[in-house]
Amino acid sequence: MLAFDITQFFPSLNYQILPFILDKAGFDLRISCFFNNYLIGRKTQYSWNNFSSPFFDINIGVGQGSALYLLPVFYIFEKRPKNLKNPVFFISFVDNSLLISQDKSFEISNANLFYSYCVISLLLDHFKLVIEQEKTEVFHFFRAQGAFNPLPLDLSILGGSVLQPKEIW
Repeated sequence: MLAFDITQFFPSLNYQILPFILDKAGFDLRISCFFNNYLIGRKTQYSWNNFSSPFFDINIGVGQGSALYLLPVFYIFEKRPKNLKNPVFFISFVDNSLLISQDKSFEISNANLFYSYCVISLLLDHFKLVIEQEKTEVFHFFRAQGAFNPLPLDLSILGGSVLQPKEIW
């Protein structure tokens, strides 16, 4: 399993693209309009004990609709590895994501994770999103008893590092 985070996901979203994504995905125009106007022209105030800040504009756009922003990334990613018969599963918690490969061989598992990481990196780059390389981790799970010596995963040619498998997830 390869775990990674997207750098500054919420602040770096291109909010103008969301209505196009929703339209392409077949959502009703009313939903697209709602998310296009979500949090526009709003203000917020922070309070702590007896202190209250002045009001701040929060014209930040998408907010919780940001998961929809990644919909095309998920869709495209889901097609590419399957077309090449790469058995990798993608799970995302918006800015925290997992690539999961299942194989009896560490070499094959690492190759599948490496290929999938290349694809997802390129897709995120096209959407102007960046993976936090320093937070990327690899984990191997092994059922057999005895020696457990998984191979590292080398992501250095992608701007990452050589990841030594973590023992605890």
